[in-house]
Amino acid sequence: MNQKLATILYELSVLYELKGVAFKPRALERASAVIAALGEDVADIYKRDGLEGLEHIPGVGKGIADRIVEYITTKHVREYDALKKKLPVDIAGIMAIEGIGPKTLRLLYAKLGITTRAKLEKFARAGRLAGVRGIGEKGEQRILRAIGYLAQLQNRFSPGLIWTQIRDIADRVESWPQVKELELVGSLRRMQETIGDLDLLAVSDDTEDTLRRFVSLPQVRSVYTHGERNARVRLKMGIDADLWVVPQESYGAALIAWTGDKAHNIHLRTIAKKKGYLLDDYGLFKGTKAVAGDTEQSVYKKLGMQHIPPELRTDSGEIEAALNGELPAVVGYGDIKGDLQVQTDWTDGQDSILTMAKAARSLGLEYIAITDHTKSLTIAHGLDAIRIRKQWAEIDRVQKQLSGIRILKGTECDIKKDGTLDLPDEILAQLAVVGISVHSHFDLPEPIQTQRLIRAMENPYAHIVFHPTGRLIGRRSGYAVDIQTLLKAAKRTHTVMEINAHPGRLDLNDQHIRAALSLGVRLSIDTDAHAVGELGYMQWGIGQARRGWAQKRDIINTRPWKQMLKLLK
Repeated sequence: MNQKLATILYELSVLYELKGVAFKPRALERASAVIAALGEDVADIYKRDGLEGLEHIPGVGKGIADRIVEYITTKHVREYDALKKKLPVDIAGIMAIEGIGPKTLRLLYAKLGITTRAKLEKFARAGRLAGVRGIGEKGEQRILRAIGYLAQLQNRFSPGLIWTQIRDIADRVESWPQVKELELVGSLRRMQETIGDLDLLAVSDDTEDTLRRFVSLPQVRSVYTHGERNARVRLKMGIDADLWVVPQESYGAALIAWTGDKAHNIHLRTIAKKKGYLLDDYGLFKGTKAVAGDTEQSVYKKLGMQHIPPELRTDSGEIEAALNGELPAVVGYGDIKGDLQVQTDWTDGQDSILTMAKAARSLGLEYIAITDHTKSLTIAHGLDAIRIRKQWAEIDRVQKQLSGIRILKGTECDIKKDGTLDLPDEILAQLAVVGISVHSHFDLPEPIQTQRLIRAMENPYAHIVFHPTGRLIGRRSGYAVDIQTLLKAAKRTHTVMEINAHPGRLDLNDQHIRAALSLGVRLSIDTDAHAVGELGYMQWGIGQARRGWAQKRDIINTRPWKQMLKLLK
């Protein structure tokens, strides 16, 4: 419910922007972000604490609380429905394009009557955007590039952004008494950055009833197939889902078959054949006799291989390494001790320092770094030297009243166009964690952008490059940068490179991670959390690190905070 409601509130803010209404858009946008990041369903809050409970949510006043109640009770917000009818603009479709925010959308609608992504693309290809003041020829070309990037990711989903819905389906299936085993498989189990569908594998005492229940789930919009062992459905959230049911003795072999990508599975079956076996979805066979298959470990062991972690099953050298006993012990999901990129309500975060610290502690973290934005990022109300000193006092105050977690003073310092940093060295020198990042001038040529980042890394107080390529999955490909040159500079300057765990970023990607490791560059895994609910994103960053073959020793924040700090330059 939270995600749907958050979408409605955000689109309502945009609709008011289109109408030229002041103040309302910002309040609605803020409430949308808060609700999207909530760790508890708003319906549960309302049921337990009533209207007053909703009003206690940061950024939610009485007016927005009333809208939430209306949605909980009717599944509609009349105000939104009415405005949507008057202004039939595909807000989500158009604003998915990089560089198009509410103000640009308002301009496109007012000047050209653009209401759909298809119409926008048509006008852009016809050169009609270039003549609009505020867009121009360069803006038109950027929009065309962004449209091309989106086309490549059509019908793909970032699993971390729909994880609540995915987990709800899996939990329902797993709760049925006849289901003995259940695993989310496919690209999701490999922790791929995006997924095209959802695959579930089960062992059940009653296959027929399990499949009947699956196609009858409330999340199901329509049924494609309903067979003896498998059912395929279309979910209401816009993604297809498959459930396969196999015998217990075949569960391990099926997990292997339904986890690895096509190339991995072909290679693995070829290895099995060379060793005199047949490997399929139901087991490992010597002639007609099954010799392994109930567990994944039994199959790999029989083939003379190390167990291959699911995230590595992409035929990228993992099979050869497993045969030679050379697979790395990749970082575990419980190995991270601290989060080095956390934003608060001092800038564009939703929650206070105290709230974020308490939430991090409850997740088992030993430390966090408060890394709010700096003054150049005006949209985020970034901190200048005066305000960051005030924040230090607040961190000290919170630390005194909170035990069990260390709160480190940090910053996400903006890298200016010329590669200098947005805070003076005298301030940076007093911070425990200095993250640096690019938030502007994405269109610089590759050599200039690369040198911009390197100059920033050469600052003696710059510790970590946050989201190093600037990409947003499904929205933009990132700025042009020579990643190999950047990684060599990181090694030379002893700068840490971040694996940003936000499901919309996952930056560095797996290939960049492997390249960093080959050069001996240290890494951090951070959530980039702007609200309590986003601290749980850490698992996606760990999955990304595992796909990049990173080990615990490669990640600085697998250490206690004092040891971690010693690894910074």
